[in-house]
Amino acid sequence: MSIEEKCRSLEQAHPHLSIRRQCELLGLNRSTSYYEPVPVPEEEYRIMREIDEIYTHMPFYGVLRMTAELRRRGFPVGEKRVRRLMHEMGIHAIYTKPNLSKPRKDNLIYPYLLRGLEILEPDHVWCADITYIRMRRGFIYLIAIMDWFSRYVLSWEVSIGLDVEFCVAALERAFKESLPCIFNSDQGTQFTSEAFTGRLQERGIQISMDGRGRAYDNIFIERLWRSVKYEEVYLNDYETVMEARSGIGRYFELYNNVRLHQALNYRTPAAVYFNKKEARIPA
Repeated sequence: MSIEEKCRSLEQAHPHLSIRRQCELLGLNRSTSYYEPVPVPEEEYRIMREIDEIYTHMPFYGVLRMTAELRRRGFPVGEKRVRRLMHEMGIHAIYTKPNLSKPRKDNLIYPYLLRGLEILEPDHVWCADITYIRMRRGFIYLIAIMDWFSRYVLSWEVSIGLDVEFCVAALERAFKESLPCIFNSDQGTQFTSEAFTGRLQERGIQISMDGRGRAYDNIFIERLWRSVKYEEVYLNDYETVMEARSGIGRYFELYNNVRLHQALNYRTPAAVYFNKKEARIPA
């Protein structure tokens, strides 16, 4: 049964349930219940789709090269427009570059703790990131939380905006699985917010953050986004956020439990994550 069918079934069976309670029962972010496609002009949406594909293939492209590539492909765009769209899409080049955007002054930035660190077991390090997901007539954002050692996706969530609420929801869901020693992310305002870092501190988890403009510091989740887009998103044309959520959910089930990873000696992330964990449990 699809997410849309589950929603209709629940509403018919329990017409007096609030929207908030329906979402809780279905495990949905409440904002997805009110989703309407973002009204984007056709030309601008075509440019955003093109940026998404270029960036997924060449994530080292900043504003200048992205602008040049778009012009080469026949889009008469200026640097100012490309910078605005890339910012709106939440993407940036993965090389060290001038610090053009500042984190909120009241948010604390933590040092990067993974340089030279040997990670030999699950739950030593978790990482998180957010990416842009295109739809037929709009777009949403996707966060995933991944175990660094096994590449196992512990939780994920989608949202119509870059708010902290859906990031916290994904974090709380991951905590139902286990707890890491270190949690690594970029310096985005969602991850530096007190609402997010406070939940890590409450559980005694060390906080690590990539150097600004250094997405290779979180390279495994960058590879995850490439797989998600080439193997799922670009093969489909989602009409609704529920349809996108269903498709992404099916893909993560395949990614965790079926898809073999060369880097894991042709095992699945779930096999590595859970087998290693079981080996640490005393008999």
